[in-house]
Amino acid sequence: MIILGIDGSLRGTGLAVIEWEGNHGRALHGEVVRVPAKEPHSECLRRIRERVEALIAEYGVEAAALEAGFCFRNAKTSLVLGEVRGVAISSCAAAGVPICEYAPSRAKQNVTGWGKAPKDQVARMAMLLLGMAPGEMDDNITDAYAIALCHAHGLHGVTPPEPL
Repeated sequence: MIILGIDGSLRGTGLAVIEWEGNHGRALHGEVVRVPAKEPHSECLRRIRERVEALIAEYGVEAAALEAGFCFRNAKTSLVLGEVRGVAISSCAAAGVPICEYAPSRAKQNVTGWGKAPKDQVARMAMLLLGMAPGEMDDNITDAYAIALCHAHGLHGVTPPEPL
C-alpha cells in the first residue's frame, strides 16, 4: 500500500510517501512545502493543494494519514491550521483517497513506544523502520513519516485507524 503522511502547517507542511507491504516499509518521498512569509495566505494553501495532488498522482497514493487537529491558545493559529487540514483533506477526497487522522502523541507512541518522544528519536526510528540511511531529518518530514507509519501499522492490527 502507498500511504501519504501529512503534517500540516501554513508555512512548512511536511509530506511523506511510504510503501508498506506486510511488516515492511520503505520511504518513497519526503518534502516540506515551504512558503515564504511574504507570500499571501492563499498562495500557501494553493501550493499545499498542488503538492498533495501531485504526490497522489505521481505515486498512486492509496491512503492518506493526517496529523489530527488540536487547539492552540491563539484562535487565529487554530483557524489557519484548520484551513491547511481542509485543503489536504479535500485534495485527498477529490482524488478518492481515504484519509485517517492520528494525534501526534499516538504517532510518536506507535513509532517509538513513547508518546512524548523527542523529534530526533522519532526521526531515528522512522529512518530505521523505512530503511533510510541515518542522518538529519526536518521536523515536519519526521512528523509526516511518523503519521504515515502509524497508519501503516494500524492496517496490520497495531493500532486501529480512525477514518475522517
